[in-house]
Amino acid sequence: MGRVALVLLVVTTSVLAASGRGIARSGEVPAAEAVPTRVHCTPRDERLSELSGLVAGPDGWYAVPDGGSRLRVYEMSPRDCSVVDSYHWNVDPYDVEDLARSPDGRLWVADTGDNSRRRDTIAVHVVSPEGGPARLYRMRYPDGPHDAEALLLGRDGVPHVVTKNPFGTAGVYRPVGELDERRPVELERVTTLRLEPTDTPGGPVPSAFGSVAVTGAATSAEHEVLAVRTYTEVYLYPVSGGVAETLARDPLRIPLPGEPQGEAVAFTPGGDLLSASERLGPVNVVPNALGLADGRTRDSGMEGARAPHGSGSSAEDGGRAGELLPGRAALAVGVLLVVLGVLSAASRRRR
Repeated sequence: MGRVALVLLVVTTSVLAASGRGIARSGEVPAAEAVPTRVHCTPRDERLSELSGLVAGPDGWYAVPDGGSRLRVYEMSPRDCSVVDSYHWNVDPYDVEDLARSPDGRLWVADTGDNSRRRDTIAVHVVSPEGGPARLYRMRYPDGPHDAEALLLGRDGVPHVVTKNPFGTAGVYRPVGELDERRPVELERVTTLRLEPTDTPGGPVPSAFGSVAVTGAATSAEHEVLAVRTYTEVYLYPVSGGVAETLARDPLRIPLPGEPQGEAVAFTPGGDLLSASERLGPVNVVPNALGLADGRTRDSGMEGARAPHGSGSSAEDGGRAGELLPGRAALAVGVLLVVLGVLSAASRRRR
């Protein structure tokens, strides 16, 4: 047992060192009370069996599945979640994970998945259901490969990629310059998003991982609120400044109702929040999510509050806020790392 424990500690220490920051713990954010989430409809079309990204614009819903050898977007009926149209481009993506919509109606397909962490670059494909070619923009992390399943578009139209970390410390990256179809653009890490485990059920992995691994993100139509989701929760951040500044505020945490593999999240034009899952799970609705987030802004006294569970820290502070994970917890993380490796080996996506 001594050797096993030593190996686990070495592995865990390597993971922590590779992040460039300690995994920080901070105060819990209480869940919103009595949020009446409900099932809106349930997809039945097998083409949506790996639904990973969703947007709900004024002209309908659009969804992307992950994986596949061809870039494709499906238009869904908001009435019954059926597929009413499909759009394809002659592009072979690596691992599509999320979808965002810019004010001009273009769709940003996040080709950012990297389970094995071996990609030299990640990409976004900018497309329009109205027609025309897909525009491919490649980006490169400054600190090596990451797996990422969440894309946010800032008010200025700049994409921000949120990495997926089963230990709860996600990096938020944006390009350092304008996107360029001719060459990769370097990314910079602008903040760190820290989450702590909850006991909310759901997801394909134990809650110690599933409740902290970021699997999707969304921006409301008028950029009033940002949403970041995990397999089991969604966090609502009232916008204040840019994406990094917004993610440093107190969020409102909303537990989601037991989704089998929840990865998609979107705001409707009317301010409701949609969450959706792979495995043809139901599309759930959080009514009046914008109003809930606004109430949190008024009631929480956020200005000057300390970094909460689910808060961001700027790249400049080195992620030092909060208490470093103690040695006993580090050992537990090492054990969980082995479990995660087994689960990852059975992952549905291998490229």
